Parts: sequence; structure tokens; C-alpha cells
Amino acid sequence: MVGGGQGAFIGAVHRIAARIDDRYQLVAGALSSDPDRAAASAAELGIDPTRSYNSFAEMAKAEAARPDGIEAVSIVTPNHLHADAAVAFLEAGIHVICDKPLSVSQAEGLRIKQCLQESSAQFFLTHNYTGYPLIREARDMISTGKLGKIRVVQAEYAQDWLAEPLETTGQKQASWRTDPKATGGGGAIGDIGTHAYNLVHYITGLEAQELAADLTSFVPGRAVDDNAHIWLRFKGGAKGQLWVSQVAVGNENALRLRIYGDKGGLEWEQENPNILWFTPLGGLRQRLTRGSGALSEAATAATRIPAGHPEGYLEAFATLYNDVADVLIHNKSADHLPNIMDGLDGMWFIEACIASSKNNGSWCERNL
Repeated sequence: MVGGGQGAFIGAVHRIAARIDDRYQLVAGALSSDPDRAAASAAELGIDPTRSYNSFAEMAKAEAARPDGIEAVSIVTPNHLHADAAVAFLEAGIHVICDKPLSVSQAEGLRIKQCLQESSAQFFLTHNYTGYPLIREARDMISTGKLGKIRVVQAEYAQDWLAEPLETTGQKQASWRTDPKATGGGGAIGDIGTHAYNLVHYITGLEAQELAADLTSFVPGRAVDDNAHIWLRFKGGAKGQLWVSQVAVGNENALRLRIYGDKGGLEWEQENPNILWFTPLGGLRQRLTRGSGALSEAATAATRIPAGHPEGYLEAFATLYNDVADVLIHNKSADHLPNIMDGLDGMWFIEACIASSKNNGSWCERNL
């Protein structure tokens, strides 16, 4: 693991997710850019001191040379460190599991892509919400035509944890997430907006054609956006709206999706992820639940325990790690896993939102 040492949030989540299905062992790490913190973090996690490294470059070189070296690395650093770390491990022939967003710019993302094309290793991006069973069910329903031709997509991701200038208190997560040098310039759009945008594509298969955005920094002195309204035009004629906010008081982690076709509609909320609502045109609203026998093979494969026992965020994250293990060990298909192109699409989304907002909400065409 690169990053994820003392004081980090997402590193611990990745470690739990990797262990849930007993497919991984954590044996090496460059857990912090501070050598003392890196060593202390490694000791807490039971990593052999000889495999605790002061830099990801040192780790990639040393682990590639070991007969028992790591097979894959999780990169869980702030965004601005993703590209250099990913390139170092791909060049060493080590598989990369990278936290989102891909990097801080399309240019950096393309550097990763170029290295991936020349490497024997594979690359995976942890858009973890794609691991929910009912997200997989929604994707299957749309791909098999149950909603018909998609017309309208409404997505929102609202939080309130940055409603005050938390970054001025020294809180680590707030500090780097509101630092444009660490994020690439995006605030809420990069931190949580990319999740909502990715889910829209993952579930519907729709590709954005262009977007228009209005970004706001409501908290005085904040250098990045903390609220965004985004309009999307998709290839094929579908329209979408996306609201992202980290200043929406009363919302903890309110990721919501509503998708409407000419034959039916779907609704799903991340805070209640075991329920998916489906309404066929002219029919009754139906409540689909995780673990029921009527769901698709894709949803069932992502389910661990019987219906009525809640599965949530950590299990969805673990599904990605489990699926990656199946790809690497058993050579199974990776078509359902977020990849380098999804990462580049996210980079376009962030940069287009910023450019559009700076130009009074003008439409920006997708350039991938």
C-alpha cells in the first residue's frame, strides 16, 4: 500500500475491503511521506520493518526485485501523488489498484495510460459504489432493456461536513481536499462528483457528449468549489442533471440516482443501498431488495449474506477487491470494473466543469 498511514481515512477502508473476502495479505507499504510516521504506521499494521519504505519509488524497485515481492499495490494517497506512484509500479510490472479520481489532470492521466500500455501489469480504479449489488442489478436491468431508451438521469451527491471552514483547523482530510494543488483544482466535483458521474455511466452505459456547470465556493476563503450544479447532454439524446454539494446541511452521504426510460424508471439511495425501486410504465412501483432470489446473476454474485441482513459501504468496496482478485488470479473478465478510461473520463469531467463555470456556464464538449 502507498499512503494510508496514521491519520488517513481511505487507507483503512481499502485494507478492510481487501480482507473481507480473504483474498489479500498486506505485506509491504510506503504508508507516509514522513519516515517516522511511515515506520510507526507499518508497525501498527504488522508489516515487517524491512518492507516498510520511505517512498513509493523505493518500494516499487525493491518489491519488484524480491522473489516474494508484492503482486499488486493499492494507491490511497491524495490525488496529486496518484500518477507518479502508479507509473512507478506499472513500470515495475506490479498491478495497480488506485483510489479515485485518477489524478489531477487529463495530462497526468494520459501519462498513466501510456505507461499501462507498455506494462505487463493491469490497472484498476476504485469507484467503490459500483460494487453495490443493487447498482449491479440496475445496470443489468438497463442493459437488458427493462427501462427502454433512457431519457432522463438525475444524480445528486450531498454532504454537509464542509459547511464550515474545517480546513482552517488543521483537520487532515479537509486540508488536502480543499487544496487545489493536491486536488488539481476541483473540490466537491472531484471528491464526490466523480463518483456520481461515474455511476451514471456505469449503470446506464450512456456517454456524455457535453456538459455545462455552475461551481460555487460558499465558504469564505475556500479555494475550491463546495457546491456544483451540472447539466449533461448524452450521446443518443438523453439529458442529465447532477447536483454535488459538501455544504448541504442535514446531508451526511446522500448519493441518490433516478433514471427514467420510455418503459420504466429506477430510484436508488446509497444511505439505504439494499433497496432499489422500479416502476414499469403503466405498472405498480416495485421494491427490489438485495439478496432476493429474483435478482440478476450480476447482483447475486455481489451478495454475501441472506436477504434482510444489511450489506453496505465496506462490502461494496470489498466486492471490487474480490473482483480484481478474480481477474488477476483466474483471468476473469474485467469489463464490469472501473478502469483507466473511466479515470480519464473523470478527469475530463472535472476539467470541463471548471472550464464551463469560469466561462459563465458555457457548454464544454467531451474530448475523449
